[in-house]
Amino acid sequence: MNVNEPDTREAAAASLTGERADLLEALGKQRHFLRFTTRDLTDEQAGLRPTASALCLGGLIKHVASVERGWAGFMVEGASAMPDFNAMTEEDFARRSDEFGMLPGETLKGVLADYEEAAARTDELVATLPDLGISHALPKAPWFEEDARWSARRVLMHIIAETAQHAGHADIIRESLDGAKSMG
Repeated sequence: MNVNEPDTREAAAASLTGERADLLEALGKQRHFLRFTTRDLTDEQAGLRPTASALCLGGLIKHVASVERGWAGFMVEGASAMPDFNAMTEEDFARRSDEFGMLPGETLKGVLADYEEAAARTDELVATLPDLGISHALPKAPWFEEDARWSARRVLMHIIAETAQHAGHADIIRESLDGAKSMG
């Protein structure tokens, strides 16, 4: 997908109405801003870390794709689709940190294609889940309340918020790389 063009799923989302259409529109805008930060970059530039953070643009997109994929699985399968974060080892966390960088052999085109696949799955779920109110117990993690449940609706709001947060990070990284901005 060309990061300068609108998401092709917008046409499919147009057939939805109400809450589902609103959620997909909000998520689509945030995805666009995140992807737009990578316009005209090389693979090498997408892996650079020009700020005090360890984040790079390609890594942010990999992370958001991974998070979105995990939460999409949660909407259907519940906590079993996600790891027990309380039981993760240092090795598990090291593997998880790989999603924040561009690894040898990874390309920006490949990272964006993977993100597109994750996004398409989420959009399909928003369009086809019988009820956005269906809820599951959250996976075990130190950052979740014990015995808390999230509905598919709440998960979608979380994905939108996470994507927006990381689009902001990406904008700062891009501006640090070459002065380009997503807005303004």
